Amino acid sequence: METKSDYTVKFGITQSFSCSYLPDEQEQLLVYAEDSELHTLRYSQLIQAGFRRSGEQIYRPHCPACNACKSIRIPVDKFIASRSQKRILKANEGFKVQFSDSIKETYFPLYERYINERHSDGSMYPPSRTQFDNFVQSDWMKTHYLEAYDGDKLIAVAVTDIVDANVPMSSLSALYTFFDPDYASASLGTWMILMQIMQAKQLDYRYLYLGYYVEGCNKMSYKHKFLPFEQFSDNQWHIFSKNSKIPT
Repeated sequence: METKSDYTVKFGITQSFSCSYLPDEQEQLLVYAEDSELHTLRYSQLIQAGFRRSGEQIYRPHCPACNACKSIRIPVDKFIASRSQKRILKANEGFKVQFSDSIKETYFPLYERYINERHSDGSMYPPSRTQFDNFVQSDWMKTHYLEAYDGDKLIAVAVTDIVDANVPMSSLSALYTFFDPDYASASLGTWMILMQIMQAKQLDYRYLYLGYYVEGCNKMSYKHKFLPFEQFSDNQWHIFSKNSKIPT
């Protein structure tokens, strides 16, 4: 892969390992492998080609026998909330959100409880502070956090990247959301995505990236409910709206 300046970008391929989403599949990742001083620039380019960040790593699924993972992004100026999403917005009007660029000590206890009670069968269990820090933070990228409060009580955090600030392709990238399990009936997962869409609109950003939709994984089906959305396949973005045939 080369840029317009004919600079060759280096990648590595991981060994195969069990897929976290499709238990019968093996997963491999294509990983950006340059020096860290170039990561911020390359991240802004590679996210437009279906890549994603986790901690220090910029990666994209590169599985020889499976192509179920598709990058999803929402063009925020075109987004129209569904009736169910409007109901969630109305029901949660009493909560407040704020954007922060520094991690707080209150985050990990909330994350730990969320993983223990909601995802004890997943790859992030058991949670640890080291795992949490390595997952969300990066030496080359300032991580941002959209916090949600019920009064003074922290109830949810959406770990979010600001990509390409102050340029035409400025975007937010939603890395991970965790929330107080006691508020499960408030649909905080969906609501925090809606809050990130609103945050992107306020910043006059173009997209909210949602990571990967995984065909055949019910846990990822919610990503097709934010319309219209764009899905990356065959090295290009395809837009899907309410009247489109939604890919499966």
